[in-house]
Amino acid sequence: MAIQIRRREFITLLGGAAAAPSFLWPLAARAQQPAMPVIGFLRSTTEAGSAQLVAALRQGLKEAGFVEGQDVAIDFRWGDDQPDRLPGLAADLVRRQVAVIIGNVLATQAAMAATTAIPIVFVSGGDPVRRGLVGSLNRPGGNVTGVVFTSVDLTAKRLGLLHELVPKSAVIAAMFDPAAPEAELQMRDTQETAGAIGRKVLIAKVADERDFAAGFGAIAQSGAGGLLVGGGPYLLSRRRQLATMAARYTLPAIGITRSFAEAGFLMSYGPSQIDAYRRAGEYAGRILKGAKPADMPVELATKFDLVINLATAKGLGVEIPPTLLALADEVIE
Repeated sequence: MAIQIRRREFITLLGGAAAAPSFLWPLAARAQQPAMPVIGFLRSTTEAGSAQLVAALRQGLKEAGFVEGQDVAIDFRWGDDQPDRLPGLAADLVRRQVAVIIGNVLATQAAMAATTAIPIVFVSGGDPVRRGLVGSLNRPGGNVTGVVFTSVDLTAKRLGLLHELVPKSAVIAAMFDPAAPEAELQMRDTQETAGAIGRKVLIAKVADERDFAAGFGAIAQSGAGGLLVGGGPYLLSRRRQLATMAARYTLPAIGITRSFAEAGFLMSYGPSQIDAYRRAGEYAGRILKGAKPADMPVELATKFDLVINLATAKGLGVEIPPTLLALADEVIE
């Protein structure tokens, strides 16, 4: 027997559906909501020591209108200082079809090899054009843009600050990770600057923890009066260990960002890497809103801070010259 439903009865049924129990409404609403966008976060370092960078990223996203867990999800991947892991991690993020990938230089290179479609936002301490990340700072082109906290051209300034602190030392030591972006340029700048101020420089290359003991042993034998530590994600992730060893060898040390002084270095001079990750979060938020990386100029650091750790100075028995204290943007007691 066929079932017939008159027009009035049909409208009544529709009205009944609209009057469904209120506890069912949230389920229906969630079913109609689009999937939450996912940001892939990829760094070549370990997770340890990166909490401030992650917090800054979240702050930048929040400033762009995205709160993790509410408007966006973040998929964190860490290379654990093993660059050969990065291609696989980047491929995993691509398979997950994340909306944006954020990474340091090594991570960005792996992501670029894995996709030309997903937007990528890098955070770099060196020249992204020279590293092949973008074709131009003003017009990046492709699917990649980012933020630069340039530190290469500040090597001479840091060495000058260290020389002012230990003016009578004939030798100054410098430690670099040879695999870090722009390491060769930093080492060359260090040697040229040391020669210009009439000082010898001992360069220790540190690629992993096995090199630490040998590196500091060579520095101690040279009689170096101070230590400059170069850039790169590996040395940044080991900054507390480096600060401890510098104190053990009674070496006044200067690092490239504020986080080195916070970790126990005597001084740091350079742009804020933390702020760079905040700005990377803002860039990712803009991309989620529809901006194209090709049209987003690479952002450059504009503010550079000198931070002095007086607690470390006291532990080393070093007196900070009043002229240097007057120049400091921040003093850690």
